[in-house]
Amino acid sequence: MALRSPRRFFGLDLRRVGAVVRRHVYVQQRGWHRWFDVAVWPVVDTVIWGSIGVFVDQQGGASRSGAAYMLVGILLMHVLYQSNIAVSTGFMEETWSRNLLNFMVTPLRPAEYVAGVMVLGVAKLAFGLGMVALTAFTLYSFNVLEVGWAVVPVIGVLMLVGWCIALYVISFVLRFGNGAEILAWGVLFVVVALSGAFYPVDAIPSALQPLSQALPSTHAFEAARVVLDGRPLPWERLGYALAGLAVLIPLAVAYLRHMLDVFQRRGFITRYS
Repeated sequence: MALRSPRRFFGLDLRRVGAVVRRHVYVQQRGWHRWFDVAVWPVVDTVIWGSIGVFVDQQGGASRSGAAYMLVGILLMHVLYQSNIAVSTGFMEETWSRNLLNFMVTPLRPAEYVAGVMVLGVAKLAFGLGMVALTAFTLYSFNVLEVGWAVVPVIGVLMLVGWCIALYVISFVLRFGNGAEILAWGVLFVVVALSGAFYPVDAIPSALQPLSQALPSTHAFEAARVVLDGRPLPWERLGYALAGLAVLIPLAVAYLRHMLDVFQRRGFITRYS
């Protein structure tokens, strides 16, 4: 009997992508501690930053609602956080479980593996954002949905930024080993600090502002604040962000392919076997 031809999407075998998704779903189900990033951190961050925003409001030190700015900021920061961490730790799970060699000898292509962990990452992101929205509404009576659909393109840009960071982190882990895992969180929070998730770029030290303006995430957060002020979505800001991503994503893909080639040629697989 003839075998069915594989279903493909942009050259990716969807059966292999689905297999990666299932593999990581099983991992997620078997370890309660793996829900910490998805369910606990969003609640903790919302309480910390939401309370700071309420305090600013109570002191009368803000002309606009500090709580609203903080809560929307934490929602968007978790888009960046969850999209990066889901992909980065998805790959690192293979190194922790000594499973990387198994993947290297299968027909699975790197792009199919990355697509699989991204699909699961979107599901984790939706769950995490739901936790932020529920906590903000329950504890602070702030309805995130009142921000409107204009924030959806902002979320899309920040998701791409998070994935881009994850590709660089995977490249570093391939080249330098498990010692580079700290960059999954370190690089992320450097980007968050420079992007002005909770404050305008003018509040960043002047020496760092040019670097801040070069980050696509900065323009996404700025666009969200404009929407929160009740003004139309500034599409030019999103245009700047997409222009930056048009440069950074191809560079991240090229760097990952190069590091994967180095990983195979130099036999770094022995680190994980």
